[in-house]
Amino acid sequence: MNQTWKSLLEDRNRFFWVLQAAGWSGYALVHYIGSLMHEMRDIYVLILLLGAYAGFLITVPLRYLYRRIWDATPWLLIVVVLAASYVSAALWAVIDNATYWEIYKFGFRPDSPWFYFKNTIAKFYIMLSWSGLYFGIKYYQMLQEEKQKALLATSMAHQAQLKMLRYQLNPHFLFNTLNAISTLILVKENELANRMMSKLSLFLRFSLDNEPIKKIPLEREIEALMLYLDIEKVRFDERLKVSLDIDDEVKQALVPSLMLQPLIENSIKYAIAKMEDGGEIIVKAQRFSEDLLISVADNGPGSKKPIKDMMKQGGVGLVNTRERLQALYGKNYSFTLAENKPQGLRVEIRIPFEQVES
Repeated sequence: MNQTWKSLLEDRNRFFWVLQAAGWSGYALVHYIGSLMHEMRDIYVLILLLGAYAGFLITVPLRYLYRRIWDATPWLLIVVVLAASYVSAALWAVIDNATYWEIYKFGFRPDSPWFYFKNTIAKFYIMLSWSGLYFGIKYYQMLQEEKQKALLATSMAHQAQLKMLRYQLNPHFLFNTLNAISTLILVKENELANRMMSKLSLFLRFSLDNEPIKKIPLEREIEALMLYLDIEKVRFDERLKVSLDIDDEVKQALVPSLMLQPLIENSIKYAIAKMEDGGEIIVKAQRFSEDLLISVADNGPGSKKPIKDMMKQGGVGLVNTRERLQALYGKNYSFTLAENKPQGLRVEIRIPFEQVES
């Protein structure tokens, strides 16, 4: 039913004829109900129907006239509408009077010409109302069309922004990984280089298969994260330790694809890589009321800079992740950087809890 109504609204030509038929049928019905208060012959129903049918036919040319002058100046529009409404009303009054005299046998011929003028004026208001409704509905349809175009343009710009933010990370990640593979080849660690290239291929395949404007289950996001960490473990070996604490309840919660990878990369670059004995990264996820809480923490040396400066100057990873969250969730999210206890840094993310539909 909703789909039928939507298709009707989108087809302007069909919508006009439906409104035209409904409007003049309503006109005849209202006059018939009014006639019940007086004693009228049965033939009066035919008079009402003929009057409504005459109005239906006379207003059809008005539609094509108004379409031709649609882009005219306001003053010209007003003059044409007034003139066309009056001429149509006069024609309708003549037809109406003829049906009364010839069919209903009204039995009265008015001596004063003002009788016809008054009848024309009464019908002029009806024609003017029809014209006003036509222009009002037409303008409303145009406004709705412009609104749809604006929403489409906004949506396309929004998608382009999300893609740009996500794909900005790939060159940075690729540079680091390919540089590490090149180093392994130079030192003749061909087996490690081959393993690293294989993991990179799987990770890039995942990246290509998941659009940045779409959300994926947290479980799949963790799988992608582990692919990335497998690549990094080739570089760091036992120096990189990873702990996952993901509640079963949130494994099917929806999150932006590859949201965690830049955060982990940030921890490796500024924490693990600077520690001689390596370090640990801890990823936690749990549900709190209607929100999904995710944290990425490390036990690195932390930062000598104030936290608020780190948020502004924390590299591409932090900035892009925050901007992606803002683009996807508006104000309904939080993204904070805090000190981890006893040492290190911790990124905390809060987003609406959205479940994968079964």
